[in-house]
Amino acid sequence: MTDTTTDDVTDWGPFGRPLFDKDLAKALARVAVLDVGSNSVRMVVFDGAARSPAYFFNEKVMAGLGAGLSETGRLNPKGRERALSAIKRFAALAESMGALPLTAVATAAAREAEDGPEFQEEVLRETGVKLHVIDGAEEARLSAQGVLLGWPGSYGLVCDIGGSSMELAVIAEGKVGNRLTSPLGPLKLRDIKGKKQLKEHIKSIVKGLHDQMGNETGKRLFLVGGSWRAIARVDMERRGYPMTVLHEYRMTSRAISTTADYIGAANLDDLRGRCSISSDRMALVPIAVQVLREVVKTFKPKDITVSSYGIREGLLYQQMPQELRDRDPLIEACRYAEAKDSRLPGFGKVMYDFVTPLFPNVSWQKKRLIKAAALLHDVSWRAHPDYRDEVAFENVTRANLGGLKHSERVFVGLSLFHRYKNKREGSRFEPLFGLLTEQEIKEAEILGKAMRLGAMLWLKDDELPGELVWKPKKRELELRLTEHAHALWGEVPASRFNSLANSLSAIDKNIEFVD
Repeated sequence: MTDTTTDDVTDWGPFGRPLFDKDLAKALARVAVLDVGSNSVRMVVFDGAARSPAYFFNEKVMAGLGAGLSETGRLNPKGRERALSAIKRFAALAESMGALPLTAVATAAAREAEDGPEFQEEVLRETGVKLHVIDGAEEARLSAQGVLLGWPGSYGLVCDIGGSSMELAVIAEGKVGNRLTSPLGPLKLRDIKGKKQLKEHIKSIVKGLHDQMGNETGKRLFLVGGSWRAIARVDMERRGYPMTVLHEYRMTSRAISTTADYIGAANLDDLRGRCSISSDRMALVPIAVQVLREVVKTFKPKDITVSSYGIREGLLYQQMPQELRDRDPLIEACRYAEAKDSRLPGFGKVMYDFVTPLFPNVSWQKKRLIKAAALLHDVSWRAHPDYRDEVAFENVTRANLGGLKHSERVFVGLSLFHRYKNKREGSRFEPLFGLLTEQEIKEAEILGKAMRLGAMLWLKDDELPGELVWKPKKRELELRLTEHAHALWGEVPASRFNSLANSLSAIDKNIEFVD
């Protein structure tokens, strides 16, 4: 595939067509991608904001296509049957969803097996789906680009584990650098007999990868792949972590070691049930965690982050013009949600301008969270009034959003919670509030109450109803209402203004009607 950062692209890779037109379409309409891996077959149908597409459909089958490959040199016969059956189903679904043509890529098992070409022909003959078999370097690059789709500007080392291989790729300044592939997939490793032999085999290969990668020690490590996500889910269970969203979940090197010991001592059937991990996946976790432990020990990452984005998302990123790549995926997703679900699309910008005077010295990272909250402040209006606070919180903390850490999810969610409700004490979400500092909780409360007030001053989508003036040193809060907003003032807005002033610990508060 060619680099599609310019408009003169003629090779559209496996898609065979452009996905993003020249005016950078705001929406991506039902693009289906099939990923035929060594362990699983998954189809994702993307839809929604072009820069931050959502999952209209997402289903996988643990086919085990590469089971026994290292011994036989051929695809697993039962795995072939299961994979072909899954592809037939996915092709039919893609047609019914209006998501054709179905774009399909296959990785290590299909490229290494001697009957891989035969399987490709069978799939084409039986389903009409053409499998694009990619090599290890391309697999590494696409996985890394998937990480960049979620975190533009990220840097570090991307480690993608599949059933039969593990890839490494360096990312920096929005680009993919050195990349390598290795035979460290757990399906392949489980054919090695003896614990000592397995450990030495893993150690030797990881050392070789480190030597080839050069000076990549001490950087952030991004983990891509189902086995890594399963390990992260076990880590959450071990810690009693209050959230189960795996994307952007962070672990330390010490946590990896502790969780590896935890898995080694656990009853896997019991652990699988508690963590909602499939039996096929759980069978590979004890091997995968040995690989991860060695990777962490050798590369010594400064922190470890789980990415739910990989090859499929990387295929989309491949086609994005640079201007679109440079946009903030969080803000783009929120703009799309506002345009689709709010009562007055465009008022989110007005709301942002209204509330920002209360946060004069915050970082750019916090400003983007404030902007996200402002854009989302009205998208939950269809919920029953008694539950809007909960629905608004859950929409953010459970949504498939890129560019958002777990603590940031909770911050935006809590601010939207307070957009509909003054008090949070006694909420069933209190365990999640513990991911924030006391200062962040207070900031989210202030933001939410400011939006609660601003929502009462509803004018046009391009007209600011007034101006909040906050003098933190003097603890003075003033609301200056424009002439058009005079008639909107009443008992309810006044009550909400007083609630905001109380949260700010304002000593002096004043309303000014501006002509």
